[in-house]
Amino acid sequence: MRRRLVATFTVLIVLVVAALAVPLGLAYASHRATRLLLDRRADATRFAELADRAAREGDRAALLPEITRYAELYGAAVRIRDRDGALVAEAGRMDVDDAPATRTALSGRTTEDLPPLGPLGPRAVLVAEPSGRDAQVSGAVLLLAPTGRARRDIGLVWAALALGGLAVLGCSTLAARGLARWILRPVTELDRATRAIAGGRLDARVGAGAGPAELRRLRARFDAMAEAVSAALERQRAFAADASHELRTPLAVLSLRLENLRPHLDAGGAAEHAEAMAEIDRLGALVDGMLTLARVDSGLAARDVDAAAELRPRLAGWLEVFGAMGLTLRVRLPEAARVHAVPGAVARVADTALDNAHKFVPAGGTVTVRLDGCVLRVADDGPGLPEAGRAAALRRFWRGPGHANVPGSGLGLAIAADLARACGGSLRLLPNVPAGLVVELRLRPPSGDGADAGQP
Repeated sequence: MRRRLVATFTVLIVLVVAALAVPLGLAYASHRATRLLLDRRADATRFAELADRAAREGDRAALLPEITRYAELYGAAVRIRDRDGALVAEAGRMDVDDAPATRTALSGRTTEDLPPLGPLGPRAVLVAEPSGRDAQVSGAVLLLAPTGRARRDIGLVWAALALGGLAVLGCSTLAARGLARWILRPVTELDRATRAIAGGRLDARVGAGAGPAELRRLRARFDAMAEAVSAALERQRAFAADASHELRTPLAVLSLRLENLRPHLDAGGAAEHAEAMAEIDRLGALVDGMLTLARVDSGLAARDVDAAAELRPRLAGWLEVFGAMGLTLRVRLPEAARVHAVPGAVARVADTALDNAHKFVPAGGTVTVRLDGCVLRVADDGPGLPEAGRAAALRRFWRGPGHANVPGSGLGLAIAADLARACGGSLRLLPNVPAGLVVELRLRPPSGDGADAGQP
């Protein structure tokens, strides 16, 4: 936008400079042509008086030396004709057709204007002046005058105007750049703040600064809005975290009391007691998931970590679990894999994917965990999910139509997706070929400086 503003200002300045310089240059050219005409007409008038005297006295001895000296001095050409148009005297070379000018002079009229002059031409102009007294014309004087000096003067003035216009244009362009920067400074700061907020830095603000009054008010209102939204989100996160934390104690007490009731139940109440304990466990998992979500939403600092080192101890535990269930777990990890992520996030995402796999992959199935650079893939050959299910599975509390009796809170993949975003990466669910599901976590490469990306 700044470039468009500068371009607009520059075009306007060019039009203004052209509107001033072009008429001024043309006016000077016209003025210089008028001066040349008056000077040469005065010379032609003097030759006309000499020619008329020579015609009356019949003695042209003084006329020819006069026009010869003039032609040599000014590099001009002079031609004298009588009333019948016959050549009387000539000095210098006149290589133009003088018939129209001769007719004008013999009709008693003089040259009133010259063709437009410019730095490139014309190189000479023809001035005609009648000779005679009163209304009686005795001949014509034709003077072909060079325009070199006039054209040089016009060229110098035009060059000065061009240089002055370029100087004005340069200064005006610098001023336009400064003006555009001043106008757009609040917009630039708003863009920087919105980008930071979109990246998870909810404490980013525009702050005070220069700019037009309207944009300064917009900046202040944006800061007020961001502050209100941030405060509302903080209250929401605090409520979720506090509620989840406070619910854990009564849930633990309730679970303990239900366990203490087990010896006092008869055979008919044992099944109901088992279902109640399962619901308590499910509710506890749900509370733990909500507490984890609140912690993720509150903002976690990402830094350079070794993803392979985080995954090895977790995968060692899952190897025993999968082996006991008749599943095959294949692990392909490099010696080291530096990525930019929240500490523990990669292992947490892998735990979520493996937990879902061990629930849904039938006995004899295979699950593969592979880490290639900054991409972690957990692929299984289980039933998988349809396209609509893969799109909805990352939402909070989503349960598939056929998963009602499967233990879980519906928060695992949602938490994993939030962790991926906190790391600056992304989480996707893809179909496995020929069957199954792929959980793909894409992370950022290491920053190399060990700085926390989550810090403002």
